[in-house]
Amino acid sequence: MLVLLPPSEGKAASGRGAPLKPESLSLPGLAGAREAVLAELVDLCAADEDKAREVLGLSEGLRGEVAKNLELRTAGARPAGEIYTGVLYDALDLASLDPAARRRAARSLLVFSGLWGAVAVTDRIPSYRCSMGVRLPGLGALGAYWRTPMASVMPEAAGSGLVLDLRSAAYAVAWKPKGEVAARTATVRVLHAPTRKVVSHFNKATKGRIVRALLADGAAPEDPAALVEALRDLGYVVEARAPGRAGTPWALDVLVDEVH
Repeated sequence: MLVLLPPSEGKAASGRGAPLKPESLSLPGLAGAREAVLAELVDLCAADEDKAREVLGLSEGLRGEVAKNLELRTAGARPAGEIYTGVLYDALDLASLDPAARRRAARSLLVFSGLWGAVAVTDRIPSYRCSMGVRLPGLGALGAYWRTPMASVMPEAAGSGLVLDLRSAAYAVAWKPKGEVAARTATVRVLHAPTRKVVSHFNKATKGRIVRALLADGAAPEDPAALVEALRDLGYVVEARAPGRAGTPWALDVLVDEVH
């Protein structure tokens, strides 16, 4: 099982560990694209702070994020699972999983990123600010920029099993499963059962809980149909729609009564 996650806007401090080693990151086929985005981002932030804030969509109160980007090559690095914070990652709470579940997380969780393309939760990265929605002056919109390198590495990364796609729309543009990979991919919406509406906060929190429950249980569904059964066994109410045509993923709705 491969689980695709969005990152978080909020991130923990880099810490005092060894700096980034780009060659150590997962998906080495993305190395060239990562270096191009990193160089462009650092140059942007070094040249004009106000321009950088405009490009990155930062308010005056987040001016310090520009300075953070200037230090990406020298700042301490920590596992991505510690860098990413926010609602989904708080609910996932990787640090409190037992050792076996953490090993499963290391093998199966992949976080998409405007700067790195995608990283494993064990990959050591510095704290940064660069969403997939950013349009860098020399590279253009990052969502479109990442499509070509992602297309070359993700089919192999997906292996032959289930792909559980929990990315937000902004990050899903960077790679769209196709062909037989799409047929074994499941996307998930979390709906407030009484209203049938998506509410951002509990959508993220529930997705974090779902991933945590699968990891803690040791569930290893091999395809979307098996995932539906695994989630129901874990107590979730799930409605599933099989693909209506070839090359499209399964769509799962998880219904939740309480908003929390």
